[in-house]
Parts: sequence; C-alpha cells; structure tokens
Amino acid sequence: MPLIPLIVIVAIFLKLSVYILKEYERGVVFRLGRLKGAKGPGLVFIIPFVDKLVRIDQRTVTMDIPTQDVITKDNISIKVNAVLYFRVMDPSKAVVQIENYLYGTSQLAQTTLRSVCGEASLDDLLQKREELNQRIQEIIDSQTDPWGIKVSLVEIKHIDLPQEMQRAMAKQAEAERDRRAKVIQAEGELQAAGKLREAAQIMSEEPIAVQLRYLDTLRSIGTEHNSTIVFPLPLDLLDIIRKREA
Repeated sequence: MPLIPLIVIVAIFLKLSVYILKEYERGVVFRLGRLKGAKGPGLVFIIPFVDKLVRIDQRTVTMDIPTQDVITKDNISIKVNAVLYFRVMDPSKAVVQIENYLYGTSQLAQTTLRSVCGEASLDDLLQKREELNQRIQEIIDSQTDPWGIKVSLVEIKHIDLPQEMQRAMAKQAEAERDRRAKVIQAEGELQAAGKLREAAQIMSEEPIAVQLRYLDTLRSIGTEHNSTIVFPLPLDLLDIIRKREA
C-alpha cells in the first residue's frame, strides 16, 4: 500500500516530463519563461513546472484565402480567391515573434491579394495570372520571414466577374471570331485570284493549254448533263473572228 502513492507520483512526473514528437514535429521549450530552443523529433524530456513545451507542425500547410472584393485598376469590381502553401522553417520564431502564425499568415495573405489585384487591370488579371501569383508569393514571403515561415506557392483560383462584364466579353469574343473568319475568307479569295491570274498568263502564252481546257470542259458537260447537246466551236475560228473585229 505505501508504494501506490509513490507509483502515482512517478507516473504523473513522467506524464509531465516526457514527450514523444513525430518526425514532422518540433517542441519549442521555455524554461521559467525564457526560450531554450526547439527540440525533437523523438523522445524529449523537460522539467515539470519549470519547462513548458509548445508543439509546432513543420509540414506544408494548404490555406484557402477567402474570396476578396477587389476594384481593379480600370475600376471594375470583381471577386478573387486563392490558395496559399507555406511551412514553418524556424519553430522558435513562429512561437516567439507572433501570437498565432496561422491567423497572422491568413490575414496577411488576404490584404496582399486585395492590394496586388487592385493595382492590376482586368486584362492583366486574366492574362498575366502567373506573374501576379509570383508577386503575391514574394510579398507574403518577405513579410512572414521574420516569423520563421516560408511561403512556397500562391495560386489565384477563381476570378468572378459581374454579369454585364461577362456578357460584354462574350460579345467581344464573338466579334473577334467573326473578324478572323472574314480575314481568312479574304485571304483565301486573294490566293485564289492570284492563282487564276497565273493560270491566265500561262494560257495566254500557250494556246494549246486553252484548247485542252476547252476540251476538258466539253467532256465535263457531256458527262454531267446528258440531255444537253453541245456543238463544239473550233478555237481557230474564234481567233479569226476576233482579228476581223479588231
């Protein structure tokens, strides 16, 4: 019976003094309020009632940046959201330099997203998204570096445009498609006219080519329209008539 209180005291002591930290965890130890440093992973011993251990997860955190109302440089109201990837590189700074690094990083990401998107035009937001992602990542990373946090990636997920802007862009896209179709048609007609001009020059230099084309046309008419009677007129006779008229 006298051993039971001793066993209880030893169990409580071990419970308060022994920590097992996973591979991705670190324990920031404070002794009487003063920082002693980060320990782990594995088995970590502290002095009960003297030391305090704060667990820090060093895995990459995926954080959604809530939808932000933004007015672009060209005065268009849009809604933008994004996703942020970061991890704690220095556990001691993440505990000492900021009260709550998760909340602080989230707030900083929201304000930076609004600021960067507000400085860009709508065309830049739609066409230069990679550049904006890189700029947002660099700004947030520089601000969180004193907290021991490394921002590895920022991606703008969705840009919500007003209905009237969506309709205007749809009309613009349709007009652009019509313009391209007309340009392609005009280019085709121009090429066809050039080929016809080359063919006419060749036929004017080679009369036999005109006769062969004439005979080929007669053959096509006789094949496709059997009810039509065609009387071939010699081309030499046409030349004589043209010379007399001249």
